[in-house]
Amino acid sequence: MPTTTAQSRTVLERFPAGAPRGSWPAEEYAAAQRAQGTDAQVVMDLSSDQFLVITPTTTQ
Repeated sequence: MPTTTAQSRTVLERFPAGAPRGSWPAEEYAAAQRAQGTDAQVVMDLSSDQFLVITPTTTQ
């Protein structure tokens, strides 16, 4: 029988979408997390108007 996995996400940090022009704090934070070995990604949460830095969490 095949095994299925559900993928959820853990939010590491939240950043307001209205950062100053030329500033990318969510991307910079995610890059620092990746440099430390964490699989961090930036996604936009439209309902809260924030950028979220997330990491996938796999559960079985």
